[in-house]
Amino acid sequence: MFHNLNCYTLKRRKFIKIAIAASALTGLYTWQVEPFWLEFVQTSMQIRNLPPELVGKTLMQISDMHVGNRFDRGYLITSLEKAQKFNPDFVVYTGDFVSYESAEQFDQLKVVLANPVYGKEATLAILGNHDYAANWSNSKVADEIVNILAERQIRTLRNEQLSVNGLNFIGLDDYWGTNFYPEKALDNLNNNLANLVLCHNPDVVDLPIWKDYNGWILSGHTHGGQCKPPFLPPPMLPVKNKKYTAGRIELSGGRTLYINRALGHLHQVRFNVRPEITIFQLETV
Repeated sequence: MFHNLNCYTLKRRKFIKIAIAASALTGLYTWQVEPFWLEFVQTSMQIRNLPPELVGKTLMQISDMHVGNRFDRGYLITSLEKAQKFNPDFVVYTGDFVSYESAEQFDQLKVVLANPVYGKEATLAILGNHDYAANWSNSKVADEIVNILAERQIRTLRNEQLSVNGLNFIGLDDYWGTNFYPEKALDNLNNNLANLVLCHNPDVVDLPIWKDYNGWILSGHTHGGQCKPPFLPPPMLPVKNKKYTAGRIELSGGRTLYINRALGHLHQVRFNVRPEITIFQLETV
């Protein structure tokens, strides 16, 4: 009896040691490995009215860099260098350039974007909620970020349209910020154009603003939840509609939403949600 009890005690201790070691390894992985294990996701994008000369062109989406003090900015610089090798035709940055705490982030953003990824045809951007600083209410911070982007030849769309070589970009300012006026961009929508909407927060797709828009919407904001238990939804998502996690989602009215999982992160932890840069190959419908 005592022999069996001792065997049970030894097995239990061994199990506890293994469990502790596994937990430690998982914690190390979620902190030091996956937050910097960038994935380049390559997929197709079917656009109505796409000019023949744009078929086969590539469009790169980079989202949510969150330049700031919470993780090594060298990772962002290295990631942009890797992205440059794809030599994309179009590049869109879909918001949250900084995790703003002070004016220090302006200089940090300048360093990270000293050598950004440019598109051969166009390089465009929209703002995210963190680009408006605390409570998403500081329009001066947002304006300064727009100025920094302009210095780097990155054009920010703020509730406006811009047509580049037959591809019509519609850029919405951030839903939670001080300058969200989507009607400025969508009221004069022409569905005979090859349209593409840039919109940081995917909750906007549920607002009654879309009229008869029937194309793609590129978003970020969610980071895919950053941590996703197997077979379960992410426990924390900064959106009202919890269906909007990551990847391609078909919507009503012929719309297609794509949510980028983010290049950066608010907190240095990821599990089962690798950081992402997306490369779309343009196709006709």
